Amino acid sequence: MQIKILRSEPGTHQLYTLPAGEIPLLNALTYIKETQDAMLTFSAGCRASVCGTCAVRVNGREELACAYKVKPGDIIEPLQYHPVLRDLRVDKHKAKETLSKSTAWLHSSQEASLTHSDEKLSETQTDCILCDSCYSACPVYAVNPDFLGPFALTRAYRYSADKREGDVKNIIDNIQSNGVWDCTLCGECTAVCPKGIDPKMDITMLRGLSVQEGYDDPSFATQSFGTPDFGGGGFGFDPNAGF
Repeated sequence: MQIKILRSEPGTHQLYTLPAGEIPLLNALTYIKETQDAMLTFSAGCRASVCGTCAVRVNGREELACAYKVKPGDIIEPLQYHPVLRDLRVDKHKAKETLSKSTAWLHSSQEASLTHSDEKLSETQTDCILCDSCYSACPVYAVNPDFLGPFALTRAYRYSADKREGDVKNIIDNIQSNGVWDCTLCGECTAVCPKGIDPKMDITMLRGLSVQEGYDDPSFATQSFGTPDFGGGGFGFDPNAGF
């Protein structure tokens, strides 16, 4: 079985041969490093799909290397929109800065009695492992590198939906610029999340909360919906003709 890995030096895909059989990609990368190419560089953590450290792109789709099973012909590449340190290892600092910019934490804690239903509202979002898969899959970063991004906005929704947050407006205020309205709602982030989180829906909910706080889509006022055509041009319509 052969796979290709994008190497930062010399900047091309290199072909590697693996033993036949279904193995996790992380095991395959380790095998290659130990037996064929000691210079191959990648990131790895717990091997249990709960730390997010080993996220890479496989055939153009974000995957956790510890969870993905290698198939013949796979093409392995680093995450998009991250500075590549070497090979599959990327610098995630800029991506993590979006959490600070979105101020996704409790701003004004207040006493609140939480029901099981209340906990369910943010239970899924709390499972985010910050693997950056959604960040890498988001097409908005191709045109706006300052976009807050899926996992930061999911975290913002997690706290804005928390009954213990006494200042939801503060969170909403901080996600307007390069935030909820910049998302295209394409759903690529939702498709690649290894924890089953739906950032697209979280952003949609944040838009609803934004409207409640008096905000609206800044691009809406500039959209053109065309001029109504009442048939006066091109169809022989005579406005002076009688009926």
